[in-house]
Amino acid sequence: MQYEIKQHDKFSFIEEGEGQPLVLLHGLFGALSNFTELIHFFKRYNKVVVPMLPLLDMDILHTSVSGLAKYLHKFIELRNYKNIHLLGNSLGGHVGLVYLLKYENKNRVKTVTLTGSSGLFESAMGDSYPKRGDREYIRKKTEYTFYDPAMATEELVDEVFSITNNRLKVIKIIALAKSAIRNNLEKELQNIQIPALLIWGKNDNVTPPFVAEEFHKLLPNSELHFIDKCGHAPMMEVPDEFNRILFNFLKKHSAIATEA
Repeated sequence: MQYEIKQHDKFSFIEEGEGQPLVLLHGLFGALSNFTELIHFFKRYNKVVVPMLPLLDMDILHTSVSGLAKYLHKFIELRNYKNIHLLGNSLGGHVGLVYLLKYENKNRVKTVTLTGSSGLFESAMGDSYPKRGDREYIRKKTEYTFYDPAMATEELVDEVFSITNNRLKVIKIIALAKSAIRNNLEKELQNIQIPALLIWGKNDNVTPPFVAEEFHKLLPNSELHFIDKCGHAPMMEVPDEFNRILFNFLKKHSAIATEA
């Protein structure tokens, strides 16, 4: 499904529907396709916003979790969103958490949802990084993201392969991965008091279930839901179950508008 990409100043984003903003933050190899089912479902109840995070387009000095959090802050200020419900997958969750800790002082954000988030521990790269042109390695790494390897379609593998086949982009990917590892939030998460929803795949290889348990322990106002037979991207792999859990959470926190 195609959505219009809007432009405001230097920011590119998608904005669909009306109601309280549900802001979606994608991960390191994330794309709009990651959120297709989520956008389609929630645009009936919320203003669904997907900023195109410039993961591989910032200068190398600002290619970091903090740099992306600052970008998000400027975007939210420019758009003047209020009553925001922030949702991040993988690196996107980490960016959302750093934004909350460093920039959110106007009570704009009402809830945060994390799924497969970094910020405590992640094993995205393993012990190696591929030589450019190693498509089979990319296929295996993409399959590793999911419980069902069939989710790693040729189209998705091609998408990731094209990124990793660019030398400068590879340097920036490594910079972001290292930044995520260095930027550990264990001692700061207690400062996030807003309601937090954790939706985690029981078979997540990148941020395993113990990571979700740790987030649950450290975030004072959190609830945790595991989904069986599901990997690192539940909103892609089991969208119906993911949307049901998120809908109930948002409804509990008065974030769902009545469908027109």
